[in-house]
Amino acid sequence: MRVGGLAVEPVYDGYGLVDGRKVMRVPGQPDAWDRCGHHLDAGGNIRLTFGGFLLRTSSRTVLIDAGVGPADDRASESGRLPGNLRGLGVTLDDVTDVVFTHLHFDHIGWAAHDGSVMFPNATYRVHQADWDHFSRAETDPGHARKLSPLGGRLETFDAETTLLPGLDARPVPGHTPGSTIYVVSSGDERLLLIGDVMHSPAEVTDPDWEVVWDVDHAAAKKVRAELTRAAADRPDVIGAAHFPFGQVITVDGGHQFRFLR
Repeated sequence: MRVGGLAVEPVYDGYGLVDGRKVMRVPGQPDAWDRCGHHLDAGGNIRLTFGGFLLRTSSRTVLIDAGVGPADDRASESGRLPGNLRGLGVTLDDVTDVVFTHLHFDHIGWAAHDGSVMFPNATYRVHQADWDHFSRAETDPGHARKLSPLGGRLETFDAETTLLPGLDARPVPGHTPGSTIYVVSSGDERLLLIGDVMHSPAEVTDPDWEVVWDVDHAAAKKVRAELTRAAADRPDVIGAAHFPFGQVITVDGGHQFRFLR
């Protein structure tokens, strides 16, 4: 994906299949998936792609999210990210920055491995609220152990900020306490890397979907609705964590997600 003078490349790590009717619902609308069934596979599943995005500038090599990690029983396939980075000509030592949209397991999988950081020359960045929530042993001991090697290389933020020229962090709490959209911009072009603000294009059609992984349903729905309205019929491209690049368009007075070709 070209964004003016910048390039953003998806880095595939694996995928998972989840039962759409178990993980997403619209309160009071039991037929919601009947209207959006084209976003499910033949078995009624949502296919969630896992991985990250690579942004390279003249001086920085930035990985935005770090996939699900090596063999994980919550994924149908996993562990491909390091090899796919090498395929893009990037070694683990080359990565200068790792930034997280949030700290759920499928976004931090390759942040650390066997008690050591995976990217030894990188600074890790995340919203302070997510770090406070997920790094506590009382939240999830296994999760906290996974994150603990990052502590010495970590920088946090708690408001909108420019991380480097062309990359801005925009906090959007709801999915998690510190969920963040990263805006990649160059000239008049923008790419919005939205993490898990949406898990399926169905959420563009109706922002009232509730997703089981959202920590604050009301806040998450508000964020989705605001993003959909702001992006509708604009040239901004949306890069979600779990489905391909696209744009929001208006059709018959409502909104739809149109995949880029």
